[in-house]
This record gives sequence, structure tokens and C-alpha cells, in this order.
Amino acid sequence: MRTRPGRPYPLGAIWDRHGVNFSLFSGHATAVDLCLFDRRDATVETHRITMSERTDQVWHCYLPDIGPGQLYGYRVNGPYEPTAGHRFNAAKLLLDPYATQIGRTLTWHDALCDEPLRDGSHGRPDPRDTAPWAPLGVVADPAFDWGDDRPPQTRWADTVIYELHVKGFTWRHPEVPDHLRGTYLGLASAPVLQHLRALGVTAVELLPVHQHASERALVGRGMTNYWGYNSLGFLAPDIRYATSADTAVQEFKTMVRRLHAAGLEVILDIVYNHTAEGDRHGPTLSWRGIDNAAYYRLRPDDLGAYLDFTGCGNTLDMRHPRVLQLVMDSLRYWVRDMRVDGFRFDLASALTRDRSTVDLRGGFVDILRRDPVLSQVKLIAEPWDLGRGGYQIGRFPAPFREWNDQFRDTVRRFWRGDGGQVAGLATRLAGSSDLYAAGGRSPTASVNFLTAHDGFTLADLVSYRHKHNEDNGEANLDGADDNRSWNCGVEGPSDDPDVKALRARMRRSLLATLALSQGVPMLCAGDEMGRTQSGNNNAYCQDNETSWVDWRLSPDAERFLTFVRELVAFRGKHPVLRQRRFLRGCRIGAAHATDLAWFDPAGGEMTDKAWHAVAGRCLGMRLDGDAMDRDEVDAQGRRVLDDTLLVLFNAGREPLDFSLPAPAGGGSWRLVFDTADETLVGQTVHEGRYRLRDRTVAVLLTPRALREQ
Repeated sequence: MRTRPGRPYPLGAIWDRHGVNFSLFSGHATAVDLCLFDRRDATVETHRITMSERTDQVWHCYLPDIGPGQLYGYRVNGPYEPTAGHRFNAAKLLLDPYATQIGRTLTWHDALCDEPLRDGSHGRPDPRDTAPWAPLGVVADPAFDWGDDRPPQTRWADTVIYELHVKGFTWRHPEVPDHLRGTYLGLASAPVLQHLRALGVTAVELLPVHQHASERALVGRGMTNYWGYNSLGFLAPDIRYATSADTAVQEFKTMVRRLHAAGLEVILDIVYNHTAEGDRHGPTLSWRGIDNAAYYRLRPDDLGAYLDFTGCGNTLDMRHPRVLQLVMDSLRYWVRDMRVDGFRFDLASALTRDRSTVDLRGGFVDILRRDPVLSQVKLIAEPWDLGRGGYQIGRFPAPFREWNDQFRDTVRRFWRGDGGQVAGLATRLAGSSDLYAAGGRSPTASVNFLTAHDGFTLADLVSYRHKHNEDNGEANLDGADDNRSWNCGVEGPSDDPDVKALRARMRRSLLATLALSQGVPMLCAGDEMGRTQSGNNNAYCQDNETSWVDWRLSPDAERFLTFVRELVAFRGKHPVLRQRRFLRGCRIGAAHATDLAWFDPAGGEMTDKAWHAVAGRCLGMRLDGDAMDRDEVDAQGRRVLDDTLLVLFNAGREPLDFSLPAPAGGGSWRLVFDTADETLVGQTVHEGRYRLRDRTVAVLLTPRALREQ
């Protein structure tokens, strides 16, 4: 095999149409071998090439005789001294951290893990060759015809996010061809795009699509890491969602292009906080064998062990410039080459830690904010990790948005019927200014959600008081115990028509609250069709009917789907629900009323006593359409005005008569919808009061048209 010195950058395996340049960072290695494998039999190592060139701790070489499709891995020599942080073992074949395509996935074997000592301490290097079982990279051809692809670039204020799992969303779809179910191409197929467009969402947020590995304990139980929060390749699309491993990159790009053409942005849920190598007894697959001391956070008092802020055994050391470079290169690759539109950072606080505390002013956050490419895409933080001081909600700076679990918890408690939740509900409805007003943030800093992949589905939220995770094989000890849920009187499925009707009304009221709140709403896939996980609130290992979306809809499910579509459409028609600035409770310009006002059931504005009443479970919210943000203009440059909305919430167990405030500027209230009913309705309310059912949301309006200031 002919070799040339090559060059240190860019890192990875880069084909230039004449050959391939290989480059790998390792600051503590003494030697690096590039290993090539037979394309027809991936167990056969055909060449082992010593990379004699080293520049700035990057080992590199150029091979003019190979091209796309070549399987490869590395063997890295150096000291095996766990007490010094080093775990080099040339017997272990290693995956390139910069591999953009995976040619062979991991097969579990004892040889992958170095031998632990009987006392459970650092262990010894295992001499067995892992070539038959280790994952392999493959040289990729980056060429792709993007045609006239144009990302939608939807404003945050107009964004509606839809969180889904690539496989689970389409695996049971009857109109998706069998060979495309569960794949990138299946997600981009016509019937799926039709559903997403009819639903009115503007962005899909994909559960992790980086190449991942299932934990050995799960594989031993005949299960897999279905969600994929166990990264093995930060630049490689997971081949389990491709029709063929050879075409994974092309199929992912095709999916993005088709989603863009349908007006949908693509956001990736990404996991940079830890890797699939686990704790010190885990496998040596990539980073650990390349440069353990550089890639991972090690315990100062025991360099053979890992600091774990993630609950997964290790934490990447984002303080190291090469680790930070890897993450930034990965992000830029997904934006520039794969054309995704944003990211949701799993356990984002772990990415920002210095020695032990979270630092949101430097390092990763600072570089990301100043990056000319990445600062312009959608960035969402899960603003916590499992370490001390990791809960950082409201503190991630712009341009980050945040998953707002306080919205989730407050809304759940209110609709469960807990007392003393009215003031908290109002704060969440108005955009959570307590969290985001400081520092010039806007309501769109809050990503509002009721359910997500982790936890109960919407249907289970009103059907179970307790988790039922027995099928996970962990004695029902996994998953959250406090779900702020209510089973409507019966645990699990029920044929009682009154229970079923109450659960349906509760689901409508919960989703109406989400749609009528300032901020960025996020829906969880299948909730609009009544998807259930039978009470499992941690279905991370359930690659089966528990997690897959069931597209066979009953008449009740069809009606609920219609309601959700119309609800999302209603939000889209009313800019008063999509404010870019916090409402202030004052008159703006020539408006007849304040931009935001709150009312008690007697029709009076809320008093301090009413806000803090433990028994309070009812609230009215008025949004004045004449008091819109003065900077909000339409396509013709005219100032946007909107209808004035009056929203009534009753989480109590009894119906009540809500006295309606007089419409500002005259006119009358018209009922738009009431979640006591399954369909959106339209009728004028002539009386001065409205009969509000228990556990119900009602929306009324007085019309206003667009007009010039």
C-alpha cells in the first residue's frame, strides 16, 4: 500500500477524488497504526499502516490507492497506566471519532473490556484482538445533489416543535412501504409528510441519530437502547435507520431535503455529554483507547475513575481544546454538510462545567455563541445534568432556548387539581418571565412541553397515577416516581364511558393550555393520536409496540386528532399567542385595554388574595389584539393587530358560571371552542356569563382585522 505524509487537517478520513487523507488526534500516544479491512469480509484486516507523521499531536498519512467504501479503524500504542489516566492498548481496534459513516457496528465480546481486578479496581490490559467485534468506520463520498434546497428558517415565535423517534414513528404506518418503515426515507415519505403538514408543526426534533451502541446489560436481556442516548459516533448518522449501511449518509440528506421541501425544519437531539464507553469497566471502542486522559473528566483523587455528571458512567471533558474542537466540528458538519436546522443539547449543563461547577459564560457556550455558522441555527438546551448545581433553567444565555420543565410541572399540577397553582399557571401562560425576562430574553426562550420521550405519554398522564416499568427488567425502580399525573379514578385502561370522556376532556384541556401559552410549544409524537405506553414512563429500551406509534385510529382517536390539528391552526392564526416580547399588563398605543389581564370567576380582575388562594382552581386570561408589539408587521409592512382573546381555565371538579368582562371597544364575545366538546365551535355568547364545565378550557374572542397604525 503506497503512503504519503498527508496533512493533519481536517481530522478524519477525507477523500479528495485522488486518495484519502487520514488524521487522528492523540496527545499521549507513542505510535498509531491505521488498519484497513476487506470490504467484502469486514473481519479480515488487510493492511496495517504505521502513521509516522505527527503534527501538533495529530497523526496523519495519505493513501492514494483507496477511496469511498474503504473500512478502517485504528490501533493506538502508549502506556497502560490507569492511575495516570492512560488506557492505551494496541490490541483494541478503535473507531475514528471523526468517522462520518459506519461500516460495521459493535458486537459485544469480553475482549472489548480490559480485565478488571478482583477488588474492582483499575484492571489490566486485555491482550485479545478486538478486530472481529469492534465498530469500523468507512470512507464516505460526500457528494449529494441538494437541488434547490432551501431551509424554511421559521421564526422562533412561529415555531411548533414535534419530537419523534425515526424508527418508532413510521414502523407501523400502513401507508409507508415495508422496506422504508423505520428509516430516514420512511420519515420523508409522502403519507408521513402529509400528516406532519396537516398537524401544523414547523419542525421535527429527532431523538438521537448519531451512531449509538446498546449497553451490554441490555443486550444480555435481549433488549436495545431504543432511544439512542449512548453515542458512539458524533459525525455519523445511525445506520439502523438506513435501508443499507452503505447509503446512510445519502438517505439522511434525502430526508432533510424532503422535509425542507415540505416546510419543516430538522432539529437533532444530540448527546455530547457522555459516550458509549461507560465507566472504567466499560469497553474500549474509541476515545478511551485514543487518549483517555484528554477526552474524559477524570477524578482528581483517582485518575483511573471518571467524574460522572450524566448517570452514564463518564463525562466528556469539554475543557480540553481537542474535545471542544471535536464537538464544534461535529456541529458544523451537521449544519454545513447535512443541512440540519438546529440542535437540542442533552444534559447541556454537563457541557459547560469547569473544575466542578457550571460556567455559562465561557468555554463551550461562549464559542458556540460567537460561531458565525452555529449561532444562526436553532439551539435548545436541556438546562440540567445530574451533578451538584446542574439545574440551570433560565440561565442559558441567548441564542439558546431551553426545555422548560417548570412549565410542564406547573400545568400538570394545575390540571391534576392541586390547589394554589393559579399564580404559577399564569406565569407559565405568559411566557415564564420569572425565568427569562432578565438579560433581555423573550418568551420564545421557553420551549413549553407537557410530555416528551422521557416520561408518560399524554394519554398515560391522565390514565395512571404510578409508573409501570416492569417490562424494563429493573424491578420498576427506573423512571421518575413523581409524575404529577392523575388516572381519573381508574388505574390503566377503562371501559367506563364516564372515565373515558373525562380523560379525553383532560387531554384536550392540557393541549389547549400548551397551545395558548406564550413561548415555543413542543408536541410529543403520537400524543395527537392517543398513543399509550401502558404506564411505562422510561421506555428507553422498548423497541416494540410499547414505543412505536400505532396509526390504526379508532373513531375517538380520529376526533382527537382533528381537534389537535384545529388547535395548532388556531394558534397559527393568532399572533397574540406568539408574542416576541413579554406582555406588561398595560395599555399600548390606542388600545382600549391592557395587553394582558387576569380575571376571577366573578369577572373582576385578580387580587393578591385571589392569586394566593389555596382553593383557587379557576382563572381567566384576556389578550388584547390591539395591544400587539408595535414592531410586529405583516408582509406589506402594516402593523399587525389581532382578535382579542378571552381564555377561561377551570381545573375544579365542578362546573361554574364565569362572569365575562365587557369586550374592550364594544362588540360581543364569540365562543371559539370549549374542551368540554370534541370539536371547535363558533357561536356568539349573548349573556354576560359563560357556563364553564369542570376541567375545561374555553376560548372566546372579539374580532379585529389587520389594519395600519
